[in-house]
Amino acid sequence: MAVVALIGTLDTKYQEYSWLVDQLAKHGVGVMCIDVGSFSTSPIADISSDEVLRAAGANPQELRDRRDRGEMMQAMSEGVAVIVRRLADKKTIDALLAVGGSGGSSVAASAMQALPIGFPKLLVSTMASGDVKPYVGEVDTTLMYSVVDVAGINSISTMVLGNAVAAIAAMAKAAKARSVVAPEPQAPLIGITMFGVTTPAADEARKTLTELGYEVLVFHATGTGGRAMEKLVESGLLAGVCDLTTTELADDLVGGVLSAGPQRLEMAGRVGLPQVVSLGALDMVNFGAKETVPEEFLDRNLFVHNPTVTLMRTTETEMAELGRRIAAKLAASTGPTELFIPLRGVSAIDIAGGPFFDESADAQLFAALRTGLADSQVIIHELDQAINDPGFGAAMATALH
Repeated sequence: MAVVALIGTLDTKYQEYSWLVDQLAKHGVGVMCIDVGSFSTSPIADISSDEVLRAAGANPQELRDRRDRGEMMQAMSEGVAVIVRRLADKKTIDALLAVGGSGGSSVAASAMQALPIGFPKLLVSTMASGDVKPYVGEVDTTLMYSVVDVAGINSISTMVLGNAVAAIAAMAKAAKARSVVAPEPQAPLIGITMFGVTTPAADEARKTLTELGYEVLVFHATGTGGRAMEKLVESGLLAGVCDLTTTELADDLVGGVLSAGPQRLEMAGRVGLPQVVSLGALDMVNFGAKETVPEEFLDRNLFVHNPTVTLMRTTETEMAELGRRIAAKLAASTGPTELFIPLRGVSAIDIAGGPFFDESADAQLFAALRTGLADSQVIIHELDQAINDPGFGAAMATALH
């Protein structure tokens, strides 16, 4: 029988979760209730709130005595993530469902983001119609707006929660069925990062890899794109990475709007996945419409890419720091890693005559990479080409193969 894990604050949402347990049983699935209520000792809990807190390394009684809600929510988030990952790894559960307001949703989101892509996860939340980035992260969580607050069972909530129950029960059964059938052979998956200004190179790499027998997934390097690709790496779903466009690191360094965070470009190296890396669009930092560019940058080299995107050229100092950061990340890799340096420009507008062409800035990037990788196992290819010149993307694809 397929089993659905239910995460909830069973002290404040006992009525709602009791109803969910009954409805899931009617749909023919088992239920495992995980209690994340701060002071809860619910009789329907299969995993108590004390167990959740201990999974986070906390002492439940000491934590409760301090009565710090923020500290409690953080511990619950960390503990429930540990527990659901363990249950999923052991195939004890087949899907995850949670309902709640902002507090319950944030705790449940930590658990959902700890699970691999492909594992069914559904969150019914009062927060689902606004900015949902904190709840979704980089995983395939399904969000459903609760319409009314999760406060009792009424004629509206029975419809909404009833749909959620039916959906997650069906997902759990499908996931269970997949788990007991030998998967059909599939082409290995490769992730490629792309930006508008690196599209020709990415297209060439994709075409080459497809011809070599791979299935290629292209990720738009907009912050969420880079994080999504690295989540697939962490989930063990990719056979290799062609990280052609590392521009998100420039946004992280300078303060642009498309940062993927400081850990970008680390996951493949951490898990030992083969990767080929280049420097696509490191010549630019991304902002919104021109009027949104911070005042401190208004005297910089700006390029209006379209009415909603303004690009700013990275300086020599910034390029040198990017080179140091990338070198440190690649040098720490535990798997096969190769770096491709396009000596004649890192984007479509960083070429001779282009608005971002700056040989001195690019030279600082290249020099920092050479220095930082001098004693590493990383193979460096320096090509006398711009990144979008014919042959560059194919060379990266062939090396990855």
